[in-house]
Amino acid sequence: MSAKIVELDELSSRCEKLRSSGQKIVATNGCFDLLHIGHVRYLQSARALGDVLIVGVNGDHSVHELKGAGRPLMTQRDRAEILAALESVDLVTVFPEVRATRFLSAVRPAVYAKGGDYTAETLDQEEGRVLKDAGTAIRLIPFEKGYSTSGLIQQICTSRSGQTK
Repeated sequence: MSAKIVELDELSSRCEKLRSSGQKIVATNGCFDLLHIGHVRYLQSARALGDVLIVGVNGDHSVHELKGAGRPLMTQRDRAEILAALESVDLVTVFPEVRATRFLSAVRPAVYAKGGDYTAETLDQEEGRVLKDAGTAIRLIPFEKGYSTSGLIQQICTSRSGQTK
């Protein structure tokens, strides 16, 4: 397993060390169930907002709750390892809850990045309170049109059903 993958319990102390060394921490989170170019571009843009990018990955149970039957496609361990392999990502942790509140409390980032499909109004209220208490700036990164995991899954299923045997 990658040294970039840290347990949620260890994350707070790691972040404190980064902050004390003058590093500007950026955090983001999501399911990252089927990594695609939209994710890669988004993570590169998030990383450009600071010195360190920390990614919180929804655990398997929470992805199922959020996305429904048949999801996640890959285990939380696999999704974390793939993200950790990206140059733009400095640390990855898996959190079991649907909401990233505990992850954000542990990180206390200078900047919180979310995809442009979100607005300040659609962010979860509890998450928003944690970010406000930490003095975190929220940055919305423009959504990459034409790239979505659900769209890819639909495209794969459609192309497979059209094949002749």
